[in-house]
Amino acid sequence: MGDRANCCVAEKVAENVRELVLTRIGSAGLWRISGEHESSRAHLIATQPFPLSAAQVGQLQRLGDALLAFYAGVNDLYLRGGREWVNEYLDIGKGDDLLRHAKMKYQKAALPGVIRPDVLITEDGFKITELDSVPGGFGQLDCLSAAYEDAGFELVGSRRGIRARFAAMLRSHTDATDPVAAIVVSEESVDYLPEMTYLAEQLRESGLRAFTVRPRDLIFTEEGLYIETEGGRLKIDVLYRFFELFDLLNIPKSELISYAARKKLVAVTPPYKPFLEEKMLLALFRSRLLEDYWRGALGEKHYDILSDTLVETHILDNRPVPPHAQIGGFRWRGRPIRDWRAICEGTQKERRFVIKPSGFSPLAWGSRGVKIGHDMSQEDWADAMDGALASFDSSPYVLQHFQDTALIGVKYYDEPGGEVREMQARVRLCPYYFVADGRAELGGVLATACPKDKKLIHGMVDAVMSPCRQKEN
Repeated sequence: MGDRANCCVAEKVAENVRELVLTRIGSAGLWRISGEHESSRAHLIATQPFPLSAAQVGQLQRLGDALLAFYAGVNDLYLRGGREWVNEYLDIGKGDDLLRHAKMKYQKAALPGVIRPDVLITEDGFKITELDSVPGGFGQLDCLSAAYEDAGFELVGSRRGIRARFAAMLRSHTDATDPVAAIVVSEESVDYLPEMTYLAEQLRESGLRAFTVRPRDLIFTEEGLYIETEGGRLKIDVLYRFFELFDLLNIPKSELISYAARKKLVAVTPPYKPFLEEKMLLALFRSRLLEDYWRGALGEKHYDILSDTLVETHILDNRPVPPHAQIGGFRWRGRPIRDWRAICEGTQKERRFVIKPSGFSPLAWGSRGVKIGHDMSQEDWADAMDGALASFDSSPYVLQHFQDTALIGVKYYDEPGGEVREMQARVRLCPYYFVADGRAELGGVLATACPKDKKLIHGMVDAVMSPCRQKEN
């Protein structure tokens, strides 16, 4: 076949992709922008799934079990005690009731059912800047994946891997042969309600009785939690918690959900363990005081994978260090420091840092609360650092070195006309791992490609978002 014929075939396939994505995502009601009404689009459509090499796919597949081992290691480190300073950090800002719940025996071994790292593609390989165990986006990814699979693409993960792996994870939490699953979405997370409603519909198509509800829709009795459906009232076997633990006081019936979980009237995932939902976990992994612990808890294989990918992270602790001591593992202008305020000054080049809330805060999800040092004036950076340090006793912040991402050419449709264009983009990968039977299985990978002038990579109208595929060569 000649070049002209190949070009015509490619254009035909490309147009088919565009129509399939528009149809799928439009009918699912997922063209929404946070805080706004339904829009013509929430992101740009890629002409094909984002390509990954076989080596990159293999690394992502291995990463799942390494991250699961890390969560298990954190769980053991916290619950066994013996390192009071670790628990002291992880307990900051949490109420006594939640801390008691976190240590209850009924969920002693419980770990998150969904794990999603934020993976940046850099010239030095993959770099993980955050871990999320209550992630959004996988409903959107399932919908996109269905469209690209309909176009003939084979994606990373199994066919409809998100739906299949999520269903397997939910089923693993109950012995019921025909379980009822409820995805409970709070008002604070209402922007994700459309994708979770869509995902529940897909789960029902696959044979799992799943429903997306708001907390106020739950019905409590001494026998358990129930929901009203078109087919009548159903008892919930497993509840997927799509709400943040810091927001419990604002969630209707949150105490009833907690009570039902404690009494084993319903299985709740992710568990009520706020210490597993902190960005400072990356700092604990890098602590020299814990290196031997991590090597033993993870094993050398998992330890090496995480050591190569988790970015260097530090807790912005405002307490003074003894005169003979210094902040471990950090150097400023080639020297150690004793006070984080030392880095409030510096040239734009020296301020290539990111600060962000660690976790137990309404500012800790999305890009809220994130500050980039070299994207601010020196005065604003100093104010941001002072604010982060001042909040240590209630909501700690962490500091990371800014990660320079590789520039990658990405083709997309320029809406509304559909003309194919290409941009040099910075790319973030979000692999979604679903935990069942002691394994973290990769269900799919969402690629978000942002224009090169954007410092923060996240979903936006100018971003190209797509599932990932493996390159043939």
